[in-house]
Amino acid sequence: MSDTSGTHLWLVLMKAQRTLARHAKRSIEGLELCFSDFVILELLLHRGPQPVNAIGRRIELTSGAITTAVDRLEARGLVERTHDAQDRRVRTVSLTKEGQSQITAAFEQHKRSMNRAASGLTSGERASLIALVKKLGTTAEEQLRGASDVP
Repeated sequence: MSDTSGTHLWLVLMKAQRTLARHAKRSIEGLELCFSDFVILELLLHRGPQPVNAIGRRIELTSGAITTAVDRLEARGLVERTHDAQDRRVRTVSLTKEGQSQITAAFEQHKRSMNRAASGLTSGERASLIALVKKLGTTAEEQLRGASDVP
């Protein structure tokens, strides 16, 4: 009989995530971007301009690390910072034309790489797995917010 415990599920997901993370890291390194730069550019590509502090929260970087990363991307001409019209204390980061061009091409290459990594699953299996993992994450988050560790 196979083990369907929460512990076994966690171990299987952790091992799969590690392997996919190695694929992602290899793909991103081939793009001549460090991981944090790629993640920032990808966020801006898919979510549009973002306040600096929102980027840090979304990708889990400290304020110092996000500032350093944005400085690095700005020096390369890939992003620009502007003051918010309503609150001049807020700095918004957006892609430059060069940044848009580079991350669009880089993301397409990364997408192909990650599709190869997931090629063991059919499209339908991927859709099912995505739905199940989202459900698992939502339930686990709810447990963290209010319930005890007792089942």
